[in-house]
Amino acid sequence: MSDTQDSKDKFKDTVFLPKTDFPMRGNLPQKEPDFVKQWQEMNLYGKLREASKDKPKWILHDGPPYANGNIHMGHALNKILKDVVNKSWQMLGYNAPYVPGWDCHGLPIEWKVEESYRNAGKNKDDVDSLTFRAQCRDFAQKWVDTQSAQFQRLGVIGNWETPYLTMTRHAEAQIVREIHKFALNGGLYKGLKPVMWSTVEKTALAEAEVEYKDHKSVTVWVKFPVKETKTDALKGTSIVIWTTTPWTLPSNRGIACGEEMEYGVYTVDAVGEDSRAQIGDRLVLADSLLEDAKEKAKIEQLTKEAGLKGTDILGTVCAHPLHGKGYDFDVPVLSADFVTEETGTGFVHIAPSHGADDFVLGKASGLEITDNLTDDGKFRDSVPLFGGMEIYDRDGKMGEGNFAPIKAIDEAGCLLAKGSLKHEYPHSWRSKAPVIFRATPQWFIAMDNEIGLRTKALKAIEDTRWIPEKGKARITAMIENRPDWCISRQRAWGVPIALFVSKKDGSVLKDEAVFKRIADAFEEEGADAWWSKSAQDFLGGKYKAEDFEQVFDIVDVWFESGSTHSFVVDNREELGVEKSDLYLEGSDQHRGWFHSSLLESCGTKGHAPYKNVLTHGFVLDEKGYKMSKSLGNVVDPLKIMEQSGADILRLWTMTSDYAEDIRIGQDTLKNTSDLYRRIRNTLRFLLGALEGFTENEKVDLKNPKDLPELEQLLLHELSQMDKAVRQSIEGYDYGRLAGRLHGFCNNELSSFYFDIRKDRLYCDAPDSFERRACRSVMAHIFDCLVTWLAPIVSFTAEEAWSCRPQGVFENAESVHLREFPVLPENWENEQLANRWNEMKLLRKQVLEFIEPLRANKELGSSLEAEAIITTPLDTVLEMKEEMADICIISQIEFKKGDPAIVIREAEGEKCVRCWKVLPEVAESADHLCSRCTDVVTHKKAA
Repeated sequence: MSDTQDSKDKFKDTVFLPKTDFPMRGNLPQKEPDFVKQWQEMNLYGKLREASKDKPKWILHDGPPYANGNIHMGHALNKILKDVVNKSWQMLGYNAPYVPGWDCHGLPIEWKVEESYRNAGKNKDDVDSLTFRAQCRDFAQKWVDTQSAQFQRLGVIGNWETPYLTMTRHAEAQIVREIHKFALNGGLYKGLKPVMWSTVEKTALAEAEVEYKDHKSVTVWVKFPVKETKTDALKGTSIVIWTTTPWTLPSNRGIACGEEMEYGVYTVDAVGEDSRAQIGDRLVLADSLLEDAKEKAKIEQLTKEAGLKGTDILGTVCAHPLHGKGYDFDVPVLSADFVTEETGTGFVHIAPSHGADDFVLGKASGLEITDNLTDDGKFRDSVPLFGGMEIYDRDGKMGEGNFAPIKAIDEAGCLLAKGSLKHEYPHSWRSKAPVIFRATPQWFIAMDNEIGLRTKALKAIEDTRWIPEKGKARITAMIENRPDWCISRQRAWGVPIALFVSKKDGSVLKDEAVFKRIADAFEEEGADAWWSKSAQDFLGGKYKAEDFEQVFDIVDVWFESGSTHSFVVDNREELGVEKSDLYLEGSDQHRGWFHSSLLESCGTKGHAPYKNVLTHGFVLDEKGYKMSKSLGNVVDPLKIMEQSGADILRLWTMTSDYAEDIRIGQDTLKNTSDLYRRIRNTLRFLLGALEGFTENEKVDLKNPKDLPELEQLLLHELSQMDKAVRQSIEGYDYGRLAGRLHGFCNNELSSFYFDIRKDRLYCDAPDSFERRACRSVMAHIFDCLVTWLAPIVSFTAEEAWSCRPQGVFENAESVHLREFPVLPENWENEQLANRWNEMKLLRKQVLEFIEPLRANKELGSSLEAEAIITTPLDTVLEMKEEMADICIISQIEFKKGDPAIVIREAEGEKCVRCWKVLPEVAESADHLCSRCTDVVTHKKAA
């Protein structure tokens, strides 16, 4: 064995090497459930509340997910974001309680219970309302419990013991109180209006309950023969209408035209093969839309007989295309400003029961408001020719009720042309079937009556901060253009619109004593009381039950969730604020929960329930497609947690541009795992470097100028990172927070500070001031970093905290019970940072010169190199003593002059302990440099 090898072995134990119980591999799927259990057993949420009870409150109000099924990626994204936000504000020094909630009423749950009946050969109609409601409640509770466990597995800290549920007695009582407030202030009324109606679900739907999807509609051009007219040119003609809803033609009661539009009377001179037009037909059409109608009707030649304005056509009376077959009523031509020249014929057929514009025009003109459809979308038996026919089947496909009117009109000689149109059309988001517009008696909240709800809501939007800013324009447009809010549903599982209506005059009984009895009963028994008690129990001795109709329609579930501010934020002791600081949901909630909460709160309080609204996008697959079972591209968060761990999901969330739609898949998760590994390795190096660190070893960092410059620089960078963290949180800019922390770990720490200080850490004397200063700074770095990371990678931060040296750091039972450390202002030193930017650049250049020499095997490691640097920079020359360490080389020589770098093999021998190549090593019998000789000698003496 050589002398050199003997020396290596001899001094091996004098080199400090990092040691820690914090392993390189996370093994997150195995460890994370143990931390969840630990947090539950120690009552972490309760301890957070106790520790921060006297601090200012910061409230994020949880938008309730639906209690139906396992959580999906959208749930995971949303709950992780909320948890990061809550933990961040808690660690900023606020009292940030989090009360999770669930939306428990509504159709999807009813469907599931009904499905269980069908599977058992039972019929829902054979089950009484209270039994049915109890089974719906059990179904919802099962999924609340399931989702609660899954959210906790994600690392979300909150009041999971007593979350809020819209089906609790108190919630149902408060929801009915909110309904009664609208009844008392005049905002609630019953009216006959066309609403979006689901024929599958047999109920009215709100805008928030529909989604617009591509739909192929049958289009028809139909002739309405003129019966009476004041304009001679119109005698013997037919006015042509165009519609995409042929099923509405039996309900037609009028035709609309544009007063200032240009029309013509056209005679058919020649037709093509299969044309339904007849030579000699005299048709009335808008001039600007003639060519389209001519092409679709396969008309080859026309002659224009006369030109007319819309005003010339007003007052004309047509016959229905099916006159003589049960449709023997007049069809007047009316004026309407919604008639355009974009599509169609310049005439709009008016079915007052089946369109908002049609209804307003029909009502103003005294047209009949028909009631031709049953709740399941079939023509009533009384409808001539079409009784019993359905518009759409349960799968959403067009039924006979769409095609039979076309056939009958064709047989009557009034069908000019038929085609199809692919366009966006409203579908129920639950059943996925197309909806129809249908006039039915419903309960509405007025947007524009004396309570001025629209005006209040628009002002509240201005008073709210929307993040991103584009959300403001989106919700403003929705509020500006929305109709009155239809809040009634013809179903069983929900909160009833608990009102009494006079049988004599149809007025709502507005008696506060009655309202109180109703709410009190709901507090005691829940909304079931509306079915279990008699009407007289609520009416008391002042009124007779036989004089009133009891309303059993249930309220829109969006009204329920929109009321949560009243029974959660207002009433819970741990919350108890007038306005929540933040609502955070997906961007679809501008028409959902943000929207309904805004209207409900403005209607009862006069202002929004929130100060700030932050939205995130949707989760797509790796290729940017929407996830669906049919495509087989669904990414399951539960499987990701099983395979990779929740912290990978959490880091993916916080390193994504969640303000837009974001992608996830194997490659995305692999990239996230790489980021995670770097963060974990940073924590591991710090913990290893701090092995054995004690309070006695600490160097006072209050006056940074007493420290080596590199440590001063790190304290400055730590203070800059602290500012960035706080600004990101307070500015609701969470999207860049994790990226900044990863950059800090990777750039400032691992590839710079740690790289430079390994020599000092491993080889300097343990009691040297420089090494103690290095370890003291590393302790502060760990203290800050583990806390900054805790909201993001909550399990990893907790594990790292549990591996910290004892007796040095705050004695917190959990990292989540800590606050972000407050750093001294004098750590900030911009002048120093600017000077070091020059040295960082020089270091980068030196390493770039060395790299090809190593690649060509001219050098083994950078420590075998010497650099001769020519520079005009005095700042660099001042640091020449430290520049060799900064560049990870053994020797350096500086010259003043024009910039130049020369790398050569360092002269001397390699120190067996620190591996630096220095001339002095040749003089040592132990093959040590002078620094290592001193350290070893000192150790022997000790």
